[in-house]
Amino acid sequence: MRAFVTALTLLVVAAAAAPATAAAPAEAAATVAAVGPQPGTFTGKGFDTCTAPSQAAMDAWLTASPYRAVGVYISGASRTCAQPNLTATWVADQTRKGWRLIPIELGYQAPCGTRTPKMSADPATARGQGRTAADSAVAAATALGIGAGSTLYNDIEQYPSNASCRATVLSFLSGWVERLHTRGYLAGMYSSGSSGITDVCNAYDDTRYLRLDQIWIAWWNGVADTDGGTYCADDRYADQQRLHQYAGDVTETWGGVTMKIDRNYLNVRAGTPPASWSVTVDNATSGGFSAGAAWGASAYSGQRYGADYRFATPVAASDVAWFRASLPATGAYEVSVWYPADPGYNDRTPYLVATTTGNRSVAVDQRTGGGRWVSLGVFTLAAGAGDKVGVSRWSAGTGYVVADAVRITRV
Repeated sequence: MRAFVTALTLLVVAAAAAPATAAAPAEAAATVAAVGPQPGTFTGKGFDTCTAPSQAAMDAWLTASPYRAVGVYISGASRTCAQPNLTATWVADQTRKGWRLIPIELGYQAPCGTRTPKMSADPATARGQGRTAADSAVAAATALGIGAGSTLYNDIEQYPSNASCRATVLSFLSGWVERLHTRGYLAGMYSSGSSGITDVCNAYDDTRYLRLDQIWIAWWNGVADTDGGTYCADDRYADQQRLHQYAGDVTETWGGVTMKIDRNYLNVRAGTPPASWSVTVDNATSGGFSAGAAWGASAYSGQRYGADYRFATPVAASDVAWFRASLPATGAYEVSVWYPADPGYNDRTPYLVATTTGNRSVAVDQRTGGGRWVSLGVFTLAAGAGDKVGVSRWSAGTGYVVADAVRITRV
């Protein structure tokens, strides 16, 4: 889906050409809206093309073509085509007539690829960029009348995957998923089978990353189905969660209208993003914190969360300060920690996360990056009350280990 320049020839229907502009002229405030979530529940053929076609072209293809879904580039700094037709009225007209829309964000690209703009090579920064991209896509969707409950698809073009690049892309997509769910949208991703799709499917059960709601597989094998071949196992994204771009750069004529398109087959269903839920536990939270006698209290740092925080010297023994919380359901949760940073604090503070498969240890440098929430990752945590996150004194680093606050968010 290289955002190619579309060749559109109206052989029977004459349509006035609108002047090209650099940005998508979405109406400032959508007074009309799409009919239902997009693409919603749908099985069948669709197409995508760089510039949203004119109304005359859409009507001609609705009557004569086998397609009933259309991909539209709604946002992103990597788009190369003007969108003179793409307005809230256009969106409402297509969905009212029976078209399903596939809304696409084409922005940040893999740092190891050739497309620009590139996401940061630092996974933590890339995750933040994923959140920013989601906000941009939601703003564009809202302006076009594409409402909550719709799936927005992030287009990450082919890249030469390697371990570091893969971690960055998956972190970016985790931010994309996290923010879209918060905003009430489902999260999709388009990429080539050999790079992005392979990476996402291989990380399907990796709790460090958030799972997408739908995947869009670019694999030009000419077969109109949602099979992922060797790129994605059949048991992953198996519940009507796939689109397949099975041919590209083809020219077709229907109803006298010729367009250059990519062909797609969809098997997707409408869904509801997980309800947002979050709990913050401070070291002073009643019933939410426990620590041994070796853990002192301090209000020294202005970067602290709340009135004070707890600290202890490292020792080769298990003396964990635990944060306790009650979770509504077993599932994936992002765990973030807050601590004040100081040169005298520990550069390898061990945080323990009590997952459903045992404690996971994550080392954090508490000499830097303090006074803000720092994500430890996404983990599968058990429902109910219990010790969920701990700070251990058994550190290979030097300096005080600090226990201040944790935040647990369902994703």
